[in-house]
Amino acid sequence: MGAARRAPAKKPYPLIEKMGKNHPTGRSRQRKERAIRFFFFFVALASITTLGLIVAFLFLEGLPIFSKVSVSDFLFGREWYPTDDPPDFGIFALIAASVAVTVVSAAASIPLGVMTALYLAECASARMREWVKPVVELLAALPSVVIGFFGMVIVAPFLQEVFDIPTGLNLFNASLMLAFMSIPTICSISEDAIFSVPVELKEASLALGATHWETILRVILPASISGICTAVILGLSRAIGETMVVLMVAGGAAMVPGSLFDPVRPMPASIAAEMGEAPFRGDHYHALFATGIALFAFTLLFNLTADYISNRYRQVGAATL
Repeated sequence: MGAARRAPAKKPYPLIEKMGKNHPTGRSRQRKERAIRFFFFFVALASITTLGLIVAFLFLEGLPIFSKVSVSDFLFGREWYPTDDPPDFGIFALIAASVAVTVVSAAASIPLGVMTALYLAECASARMREWVKPVVELLAALPSVVIGFFGMVIVAPFLQEVFDIPTGLNLFNASLMLAFMSIPTICSISEDAIFSVPVELKEASLALGATHWETILRVILPASISGICTAVILGLSRAIGETMVVLMVAGGAAMVPGSLFDPVRPMPASIAAEMGEAPFRGDHYHALFATGIALFAFTLLFNLTADYISNRYRQVGAATL
């Protein structure tokens, strides 16, 4: 007896094949998809256009000051007395203060943020993670003015009494508050990067006899270094651009810091403190916008560095480690 005839295979989606491009339902679906695509395109275009207009306005208002002072004197001048006659527009002390505050805050926030992320991702129990994770994320929601008020009312008298210094409003206080603000960002993004490490890498390391700590140091950290570096750069970008905290607790002295306990005035604090009293379209006004250009350049440099590190050390699969 011959082999039984096979029944013809049924097409899996006869309705989809029936509805071609010329079918009314297919045309309606294409119109909807095209409308959604154009909507998202215009939303993205609006965001880019808004950013471009802000940058253009910043440069249009800041560049006129360079007709009165050279770029080198503006960036490397040590005297900032915009209301004198003649005025001095040197922002080197403001740049040095911003860099110093960022570096000191990084020394505190990077180890604490990364180690907290490692603890939450690899060491903490599920119950502990449920308690600690929301607390860390809640810290990121605290308004900067609240953190600045805490530093001014609580931390400043404590530093003044413990270290016997003239004022507690100084570089060290500002750095502590900025580190307090940066830790949630660094911790959250670093934890996501650590969680994204392929589980087969961990299992292979443990199967070869490595301990848990050896697996963390030799496998997990190298595999998640791209995300951790991005978290660090983004956290520091927030620190260098923060205004309210440094305005309240940095001390407000436009001088190059000589120690951790000197009062300083970073660039954002100077712009916020003096913009209200600067004559509109005057030299002081243009100098503050030029200071904003320098701050924008620093922030842009941080973001470009984060993007380069993220692409350079990106982990795309277990076989690429």
